[in-house]
Amino acid sequence: MKRCTAYAYILTSAARVFYALPAAAQTPTVREFPAAAMRAEMTVQNHPEISLNDKPERLSPGARIFDTRNLLVLSSQLQGQRLNVNYLRDTGNQIERVWILNPEEAKQKRPGSERTIFNFITGSTPTKP
Repeated sequence: MKRCTAYAYILTSAARVFYALPAAAQTPTVREFPAAAMRAEMTVQNHPEISLNDKPERLSPGARIFDTRNLLVLSSQLQGQRLNVNYLRDTGNQIERVWILNPEEAKQKRPGSERTIFNFITGSTPTKP
């Protein structure tokens, strides 16, 4: 028996739309990153070799790369691209987690966002005002 099928279809469609609106409003535009995450410009050469700020680095065996929607991405999909990222190192000093940044996240200040040549300070190094 096919009674009220059009009415039920319209009612369920309207309910789906109204319930989906609050869910879309809750999606954050800026993700929260761990406090230890550093900022760099990453280029993937050949898995597991990458470069961070033009310095050769290596991805750890279980490295995870997240795109701007927080979905996992394979490093082979990013080969040759220069991307602004936040990253974490593991205990072996290899890159463990990488987050590709959207433009709003890239505007935030983060350690490593300013390029440094040396990782030490001498007495003759000028101090920032």
